[in-house]
Amino acid sequence: MAADTRPALWLVDKPAGPTSHDIVARVRRRLGRGVKVGHAGTLDPFATGLLVVLSGRATRLAAHMTGLDKRYLVTMRTGYTSATGDPEGPVEMSGAPAGGDAIAGALEGFRGRQRQRVPAYAAVKVDGERMYARARRGEEVEAPEREIVIHALDLLEDLGDGSAALAVHCSKGTYIRRLVMDIGAALGCGAYCTALRRTHVGSLSVDDAVAPGDIRPGEGRDPAEGLTDLPRLAVTPDEAVELGHGRPIRRPDEGEVVLLCEGRLIALGRGGGDGWVRPHLVLRPAGER
Repeated sequence: MAADTRPALWLVDKPAGPTSHDIVARVRRRLGRGVKVGHAGTLDPFATGLLVVLSGRATRLAAHMTGLDKRYLVTMRTGYTSATGDPEGPVEMSGAPAGGDAIAGALEGFRGRQRQRVPAYAAVKVDGERMYARARRGEEVEAPEREIVIHALDLLEDLGDGSAALAVHCSKGTYIRRLVMDIGAALGCGAYCTALRRTHVGSLSVDDAVAPGDIRPGEGRDPAEGLTDLPRLAVTPDEAVELGHGRPIRRPDEGEVVLLCEGRLIALGRGGGDGWVRPHLVLRPAGER
């Protein structure tokens, strides 16, 4: 079977255990030799849920899709801390577990725009080296801070014994493990994340995802499905040829726009208000189906 080199988007329901890199490798093997494959936002090994995988020229859209908002279902356990913020640990008792009312009350202080410090066991590089590598050697590292937005943070269920289920809607760059650790610090008893499931990336839902083993060449989605945050512009087949050659087309649109021909993503373009839309990222060169 020939390799599936077309630009495509794949919604994968990641199981707990493998890394995001492992999932990408599995998809690459299923699509065939020489196919470029990447993902749009890492999930920790213990986490499950939606991993957006891109193949072919669609990998060039990863930076845009990584910037989309995310939604998670989170289970936290209070009264304990974890060095990693997750079950990998080590986990230590740190206080009396908090009840549901106390947890619900603490959540209010974590909604909205804020600064979040990157957790020590993160893949972010400091002085050219991954933070987790230095943390595992016992080195003290000044973790960088990022500005994030917690759009919604709600207590779904008091699970008893200091555990609770939360729903989180957040901006890019949010570390859920750090969020849970900070909630535990605010409660005064510590907390760590025992389970994490990503349910949405932008408008993409895990309800539409498949297991890694169910990836089939030729069944990928059009990458435009992951770009619903941008306006769309339908173009003619002749205009698609022009765009495929990297040439502008006559249109009055301004700003970033998704350029579609017969429902397929041709390119991302940008209108400058001068009557022309210029492609700056071509997904289907002229003559490619």
